[in-house]
Amino acid sequence: MKLRNKNIIQIAKDAKKTSVELNKLSTKDKNKILLNIIKSLDKNRNEILEANKIDVDNAKNNIKISLLDRLILNNQRIDNMIDSLKILIDLKDHIGEIIDEKTLKNGLKLIKKRVPFGVIGVIYESRPNVTIDVASICLKSSSSVILKGGSEAINTNKILVKLLNDSCQIKNAFQLIESTDRSITNEILKLNNYIDLIIPRGGKNLINFVRDNSKVPIIETGTGNCHIFLDEKYDIKKAIKIIINAKTQRPSVCNAVEKLLIHENTFGNNIKSIINELKKKNVEIRGCNKINEIEKCKIADETDWHTEYLDLIMGIKIVKNVNEAISHINKYGTKHSEAILSYNNENIDKFNNEVDASTVYTNASTRFTDGYEFGMGAEIGISTQKLHARGPMGLEALSTYKYLITGNGHIRK
Repeated sequence: MKLRNKNIIQIAKDAKKTSVELNKLSTKDKNKILLNIIKSLDKNRNEILEANKIDVDNAKNNIKISLLDRLILNNQRIDNMIDSLKILIDLKDHIGEIIDEKTLKNGLKLIKKRVPFGVIGVIYESRPNVTIDVASICLKSSSSVILKGGSEAINTNKILVKLLNDSCQIKNAFQLIESTDRSITNEILKLNNYIDLIIPRGGKNLINFVRDNSKVPIIETGTGNCHIFLDEKYDIKKAIKIIINAKTQRPSVCNAVEKLLIHENTFGNNIKSIINELKKKNVEIRGCNKINEIEKCKIADETDWHTEYLDLIMGIKIVKNVNEAISHINKYGTKHSEAILSYNNENIDKFNNEVDASTVYTNASTRFTDGYEFGMGAEIGISTQKLHARGPMGLEALSTYKYLITGNGHIRK
């Protein structure tokens, strides 16, 4: 493909040049910049919220309410950004650490050292907090970042990136592609001479497009068709609290549960109680035929079992046992977050070992799959692939390594 946009190429060239300068920064230098960002976010709240209001007003009639929630910033969410940055400052800087060190039989000294990626491109949708999360992690990982946010958050992203750059003495550490032309995304994906890694964060269509078209290596942050398996004899009151939290606390995010699998020995009245509590929270139920016999609902079809709703909708299915639950999850899940509610240690071990997901929970809500909750501060995303990182990606995941070999006139015989 012939690249049409010279500005995009220049942005990538500038990022490559800047990455060399970032690698020279000490941990103290990087933490000072992060502290400047914190002060700037706090000082410029009104300006941030005014820009965000423009984006929200523009989007109100174009996206569903649950997805609109992703776009909205308020003082509490700005506080959350600041808290994540404070945690990030306190976290260990992995860049430059010695992973392994040994002397080979031939006398060569080998050091395996952690180093930055260099230039990271992040393509994402809706959520302006991602701008701060991604930029701050890339900074502390000594990588420059090229940001391509969604058109719906363009005004918020502009002010956030301005504040980022005002807080950093190194030019082009944070670059935002302001054009909302989607064809530019395809051009970014071809810049493998300048960009070392692409991370897509968004819906299934975006992630599939990036995976299918990128010449740059990617880390896939997949969608979250997350499940809870309710085993027999589990405390129904505890189960309801967990299920309600996982589904309704914030239904538009990728770690919200979308499907509930219930052991067939669970009493019908308990199933009714679960459904009634979900309905009180305005959750639409799409169930299998057996669920429909217990409580009338829309019958779930094959598309439903595959769908990440990101809305107040839940698919519910009766399964024979833990084996059927695992089989269903591994067929329809997206390798994000899965949970079992059980007192049976054999079933718990089986579920933990056989479910293919980045994060597997026992007797807890799926909503904890998050860099902040895992003590990482901000996160770059939640990887659902197995190479090079998996699950919430913090500082260590945003690095690679090199081998340093020291000899004394060694030649290979």
